Amino acid sequence: MRIIFAGTPEFARVALERLHRAGFDIVLVLSQPDRPAGRGMKLQASPVKQYAVAHGMPVAQPRSLRLDGKYPEEAAAAQIAIRDAQADVMVVAAYGLILPQWVLDTPARGCLNIHASLLPRWRGAAPIHRAIEAGDAETGVTIMQMDAGLDTGDMLVCERVAIAPEDTTGLLHDKLADLGGRLMVEALEMAACGGLTAERQPEAGVTYAHKIDKAEAAIDWNDPALTIARRVRAFNPAPGAAGVLGGEPVKVWAAHAETGGTHAGAAGEVLAVASDGVRVGTGDGVLCLTELQRAGGKRLPVADFLRGQSMAVGQLFTAAPPRDVR
Repeated sequence: MRIIFAGTPEFARVALERLHRAGFDIVLVLSQPDRPAGRGMKLQASPVKQYAVAHGMPVAQPRSLRLDGKYPEEAAAAQIAIRDAQADVMVVAAYGLILPQWVLDTPARGCLNIHASLLPRWRGAAPIHRAIEAGDAETGVTIMQMDAGLDTGDMLVCERVAIAPEDTTGLLHDKLADLGGRLMVEALEMAACGGLTAERQPEAGVTYAHKIDKAEAAIDWNDPALTIARRVRAFNPAPGAAGVLGGEPVKVWAAHAETGGTHAGAAGEVLAVASDGVRVGTGDGVLCLTELQRAGGKRLPVADFLRGQSMAVGQLFTAAPPRDVR
């Protein structure tokens, strides 16, 4: 089976590697253009491009696929490359560009997408983050036949995954990336022998996983402790959750709501400082902070953090948007 692969980040690279190792013929790889990254802001190829180049796969990096858009010449060149690839199917995973109808129609079997949720729940850009933030007990991966809508196509294969209490977006991402690659291999193998059937998404239960805004990193200490703890996990590793203490930003990388925790202090008030955690009052309950980072420092367990950063009972975390902590 001849495959065009379209993807950009690590989530997609895992799927590309799975398809390659399974012996599928990857005739073209589409990925986002190289972007400035790191402290030196040097151009860096995406994980998908790096894998493709290392394994001799042809790569195209158009800034748009819209023939009537801002970069029509790049879209036209991509159209020729996609047409000439004579692919049976296009596999899409976190590509980052909207696929116009001509792309959806070009491969003989259309375009199949790896989506990191149990559709129709969490359609959109950030399904892993939003599932954790909402306190979902489970999520999963859906292999979907793409159409012109936002993650509205027919479902082909899906599998559920429990969300563990300690799961961060980073941890869950890795589980779902591996699952997505495996399910896509299975879906293509079933398609090759005519065993793949499509199922329409139910109309009930639709939710949208809107893109994460950096402003969401700022902790609102008036929220319940359980809500804040979920956001800490959801925003790890990016954009991170943060508060401001003594005028300085402090990122919170790990925290949990204390069972039955009550307090008489203000929301954001430091209630206790110990090597096993810093207890902070919230709008409802007590939040125990266990991994922290100050500006210019490293992520540290709270015991190590406190060796280099004083913190006292009665100090107040504020909800003001923090500066970036690197």
